[in-house]
Amino acid sequence: MASKSEIVHAKKIFSILKKEYPSVKPALNYTNAFELLIATILSAQCTDARVNIVGESLFKKYRTPEDFFKVTNEELEKDIRSTGFYHQKAKSIKECSKILVEKYSGQVPADFDALTNLPGVGRKTASVVAGNAFGIPAIAVDTHVKRLSNILGFIHSDNPEKIEMKLKELLPEGDWINSSHYLAAHGRKVCIARRPHCLQCVLADECPSFNPESK
Repeated sequence: MASKSEIVHAKKIFSILKKEYPSVKPALNYTNAFELLIATILSAQCTDARVNIVGESLFKKYRTPEDFFKVTNEELEKDIRSTGFYHQKAKSIKECSKILVEKYSGQVPADFDALTNLPGVGRKTASVVAGNAFGIPAIAVDTHVKRLSNILGFIHSDNPEKIEMKLKELLPEGDWINSSHYLAAHGRKVCIARRPHCLQCVLADECPSFNPESK
């Protein structure tokens, strides 16, 4: 369990981030749960910006799970090629769409465990969809969340599930969904992996990586 000092530290960090990014939202563009599911599958090892570019035309061409299920692997691979790992992604999307059609009447299930049982859907993807499409409390651990959770001293681990569970101990349930967005926004804008702007960072005083006396 998280200690009182750890919870206080996390509370300070996220109170600052909430003020810094008051209009935080998912980086992926989508209009429904199915589009978010597909976009998140495509986002593996790919930037959200690239996925949004691909998604703009992809979701005009394919509007339902049936559309993705019926298209050939070759054509779908061509459409998503620029997101990388397109062979596996196309396979996962088609298998996922098939299950949605056959088991869920073409609808994305609003259930975390059901989501994780879909092909190509791990805890991160399930958390993104559950939280942002259905409002189910969840924390999605992407590369930014993983990196900043270590930098800010919440945990010292590269294991996404351990990071997820630690953040859930540190934060009230009502903050779970947006916590990922706050960390991702800060990771993209300020705490950049190769060139962090520490001197301009609003978290500098509370960041143990920059200010060892902060914790």
